[in-house]
Amino acid sequence: MKITYVARKVTLRDNFKERVERKLQKFEKIFSPSAEATVVVTLEKNRQTVEVTIKDNSMVYRAESTMPEMNDALDKVADILSRQLRKHKTRLSKRLRTGSIEDLFTESDLQDEPTMEDEISVVRKKQIPLKPISVEEAILQMEMTNHKFYMFTNADTGETNVVYIRDDGAYGLLEPATAG
Repeated sequence: MKITYVARKVTLRDNFKERVERKLQKFEKIFSPSAEATVVVTLEKNRQTVEVTIKDNSMVYRAESTMPEMNDALDKVADILSRQLRKHKTRLSKRLRTGSIEDLFTESDLQDEPTMEDEISVVRKKQIPLKPISVEEAILQMEMTNHKFYMFTNADTGETNVVYIRDDGAYGLLEPATAG
């Protein structure tokens, strides 16, 4: 697994990088050798945020944690990733028996939430390749990326839809409607 480090307002020490490699090493048996992990460490005041994103064969796993110490945040992120993998193992293995993983998921870039300023401005623009998938598969991909919504092309209708998680924990589906 290739690991890329991004440090924002902090200098990463070699012992932290070694710790990251040890934590991610237990996931290597799950992912292919071409998997890429990005570790982003951000220091804000007395809080340190560690974010790990693992991309492999169109699958994206992401976890983030903020703690006073970056090692504690890294431990929490590793636990979150383990839970995500365990949670989706059954679903993924069931789907893998009927088709290949490339047919099930589309790779999506992670969305960063814009910061609120006096003026509304677009701080980041991403293009997302859309492959036709079912609503259930879109919900699974949204959960794996740990986002609140996911845009996809509905395999049943051929239209662009959005699934999202509601405040009550249920899922919602946004479909385009004709004006009139």
